[in-house]
Amino acid sequence: MCGFVCDWAMLMRKGEEKTYREFSTKSYNKRMGSSGVQIVCVALGILGLIAAVVTIAVPRWKISAFIGQNIITAQVQEEGLWMECVVQSTGQQQCKSYDSLLILSSDLQAARAMTIISCMLTVLCLLILCAGADFTTCIDNAEVKPKVSLVSAVGLIVAGLLLIIPVSWAANNVVRDFNNPLVVQSQKRELGACIFVGWGGGVLLLLAGGLLCCFSRPRSGGSSGTAKYYSNSASAPSKNYV
Repeated sequence: MCGFVCDWAMLMRKGEEKTYREFSTKSYNKRMGSSGVQIVCVALGILGLIAAVVTIAVPRWKISAFIGQNIITAQVQEEGLWMECVVQSTGQQQCKSYDSLLILSSDLQAARAMTIISCMLTVLCLLILCAGADFTTCIDNAEVKPKVSLVSAVGLIVAGLLLIIPVSWAANNVVRDFNNPLVVQSQKRELGACIFVGWGGGVLLLLAGGLLCCFSRPRSGGSSGTAKYYSNSASAPSKNYV
């Protein structure tokens, strides 16, 4: 009888060890997959941040439109958030900062604030993501890591919207003035390169935030299952008293 009970206990212990190994393998594979997604999101966030900085710094939101009688291409006028420049056909460039913030249009005033906030929020979210990612050890609690990544994901989505909204607003005003017959042809502008760079950067930030939201869900079920498994395995040896 004693031998039968001992054999049965050994079989139960082997079964628990096999289950534990399978559970550990699945958890490891899931963690490695989540780490890969987070690394991709960090790369997308950095690219979006670079695009946002270029959008802010380069004065190419609006450029001269050569239409109708305005065919003098010897100089091109470029407008940005902080200055306006005149580029000669010889390659020389002269820039002048805006004299006052109050003389700017409402879209440029809002664009200054929103793009700067977008950059600051992107940097903060990337730091939070690196702190709570699975490939770092800044936070040891496995239940807190997904929540930290989720906060970073929401921040990246907000940063992407803050970058897309001002460039879309400026693009809408440019297209509206271009099609307005009451605007003098020499005052009409076309979309500059920064508008498209801003759209691209905003999409990258939205993509990074969306991926993090999909792969950073809290593991409420996994943690409780692990606790139950250890409690059962800990009580199993106490039954082998025969």
